[in-house]
Amino acid sequence: MTLHSIVIQKLLSTNAHLGRRVAAHHFKQFTYGTRNGMAIIDSDRTLICLRTAAEFIAALAQQKARFMFVNTNSLWDEIIEQMTKKIGCYSPSMNLLWRTGGFLTNSHSPKKFRSRRKKICFGPTQPPDCLVVFDTDRKSSVILEADRLQIPIVSLVDSAMPLEYYKKITYPIPANDSVQFVYLVCNLITKTFLLHQKSSASSVAQLEDTREQVERIEEGKSVNKDELLVLPYSLLPISPGVDRTEELLDKLVVLKFNGALGTNMGFHGPKSTIQICDGLTSLDLIVNQIEALHSKYRCSVPLLLMNTTTTHEDTVKVLEKYTKSNVDIHSLKQPQHKSSGGQSSEDELYPGHGAVFLSFMKSGTLDVLLSQGKEYILVVDSDNVAATIDPKILDHLIENKIEYCIEVVPTAYDADFSNIGSRLQKFELAEIAQSSVKHSMEKFKLVDTGSLWVNLRAIKRLLDTDTLKIEDISVSKETAAGSAIRFFDRAIGVNVPHSRSLSLNKTSDILLLKSDLYTCDEGVLVRNIARTNPENPVIELGPEFEKVSDLLSRFKSVPDIIGLDSLKVTGDVWFGAGITLKGRVTIAAKPGVKLEIPDGVVIENKDINGPSDI
Repeated sequence: MTLHSIVIQKLLSTNAHLGRRVAAHHFKQFTYGTRNGMAIIDSDRTLICLRTAAEFIAALAQQKARFMFVNTNSLWDEIIEQMTKKIGCYSPSMNLLWRTGGFLTNSHSPKKFRSRRKKICFGPTQPPDCLVVFDTDRKSSVILEADRLQIPIVSLVDSAMPLEYYKKITYPIPANDSVQFVYLVCNLITKTFLLHQKSSASSVAQLEDTREQVERIEEGKSVNKDELLVLPYSLLPISPGVDRTEELLDKLVVLKFNGALGTNMGFHGPKSTIQICDGLTSLDLIVNQIEALHSKYRCSVPLLLMNTTTTHEDTVKVLEKYTKSNVDIHSLKQPQHKSSGGQSSEDELYPGHGAVFLSFMKSGTLDVLLSQGKEYILVVDSDNVAATIDPKILDHLIENKIEYCIEVVPTAYDADFSNIGSRLQKFELAEIAQSSVKHSMEKFKLVDTGSLWVNLRAIKRLLDTDTLKIEDISVSKETAAGSAIRFFDRAIGVNVPHSRSLSLNKTSDILLLKSDLYTCDEGVLVRNIARTNPENPVIELGPEFEKVSDLLSRFKSVPDIIGLDSLKVTGDVWFGAGITLKGRVTIAAKPGVKLEIPDGVVIENKDINGPSDI
C-alpha cells in the first residue's frame, strides 16, 4: 500500500468526504459525485488543499506571525484548546482562544467582549497575520472583516458555503467538519508549529548572517563584486500591512521591456500582444495586476513600456483599449544600442537589463520619477509572463537599503537543487544564467527570471558622479544582469518560486499557458492546485506547430494536461476537442499521412503512430 493510499484512508475514516445534500456550483470542482442525494467530496482535492494550507501556515510560523483561531462550536473546544497550548498561542489569564471571534476592525485598541454563553475574551492590540476559521457557517462576519483588512484566511469549507464568503477565503479546505477531521487539522497545525519552532534557531542564524552582510557593505569593507548574496524568498519578512503596503507601492514604478517581436512564432507584432491565458496577453496581465493593486490600496503605480522602433507603433495602437484604465501608462521608444562596428543591432538591444536600461534612465526620465516621489523601479523582461509586483520584496529592499536586486530560480540541472531555495548562499555571477540562455545550462546553478529591482537614487548618484559609464558596461549574452551589478554597493538576489518564471519563446509555451494548468487572477498566473508534480510538462512540437496560427488551427481545443509529464508531437497531427493527456505521450504521424486525434479520448503513456494506436 502506497503512502498516498494510507493518507486517503485516514481522510475517509474522518468522514471528511461526506458533503451535504446541496452542493453549490462553485464547490463542484471539489466533489467526486453524489450518493444517496449527498455530495461526495473528492479526498484527493481535500488532501491537496490541506497540504497547501499547511505550507502557508508553516511559512508564517517560521516568521513568528500572529495567528487568530476562530471557533464557536463547543464540540471542538477541548481539541483547539490543546492545540493552542502546545503551540504557545494560549494564555489562561487572557484567554486568547478567541472563542467569540472577530471584531477585527476594532482591534487597534484592547476591548472586552461579553456573550451570554461564552467567556470574556480580550482583543489584541494588533490585527493577526492569519485567520484560521473552523466553523465558517457561524463566523461569516469574521470572514468579511478579515477580507476588508486584507488578512489571509485559512478555513474549512463545505458543499453548501455561499459564493459570497467562499471567494474571500484565501486557502479553503473542502471537507465535512466532523470532530475527527477537526482533530486531524489541529494535529497537523500543531506538528507544523513544533517543527518550525525547532528549526527557528537555524533561521535566526541565517537572518543574522544577512544582517552581517548588509553591515559589512555599509561599513565599506571589501566585498567581492563577482559574487552575489542570494536570499531565499521564504526568509523574507511576512507581508506588510495595508498602510505599509500603500506606502511602499507609492514609491514604485514598473517598467516592462516591450521590444521583442513574435516573428519566430509567425506572429507579426510585439510578443506582448499574443493571447496566452484566458484570452489575455502578457501586456494585459501586467496592466490588470496594477489595476488590482490600485483597487485594493490607495496608491499610484505608473507603468512604463520601453518599445523599440519595430514595436512602438503597434504598441501605441494596442494601448487605446486601456484609455479607461486607472493605470498611468507611458509608451516610450528606446534608442538602439550601437555595436562596436557602429551598426544598430537588434540582438544587443537588451543586454541583461544593463547598458540599455541605464542609458534610458540617463535620458531625463530619472529626474521626473524622483520628482514624483518614486524610489524603486521594477524592470520586467519581455519574455517572462509570470512577473509579480511583490510588496514583500520591496519592503525588504527599503528596510535594508538594498540598491540592486535580481529575482532568480534554481536550474533543474543543479545537484543541490533541493537546498538552494531554503538557505542563504553566495553565488558567482558566472553561475547565474540569463533567462534567455538555451544551451550549456549544466554550468549554471541559478537562472535570472528577468525581474529586476533598482533603487532610483542609487542610479542618480552613479550618474551624477560619472561613476556609471554606459560605454564600459560589457554586453554579456549569458551572465545575469550584464555587468551593471558591479556598480552598485548593495546588491542581492532573491530566490523566488518557479511559478514566477514562465517564458514565452515558442508555441509550446503558448499551449502550456492556454491549458487548464494555468488561470489568471488579477493579472497573476495561478497554477492549478490539482497538479501535484511541481514541474511543468515538457512539451515539444514539430515544425508544423511553430506558428501561432498553425497551433490554434491544429487544436480544436487545448487538451487537459494536468496529469501530463511530457508530450512530443511531430508530423501532420490534428487534435479534436475534450482530449486528455496523461503521463508520457508521443504522437508521430507518418510522412505524408494526416493523423487526427478524435474528440474526447484519453491518452496515457502511449506512443501513437496511427489511428490504431489510439
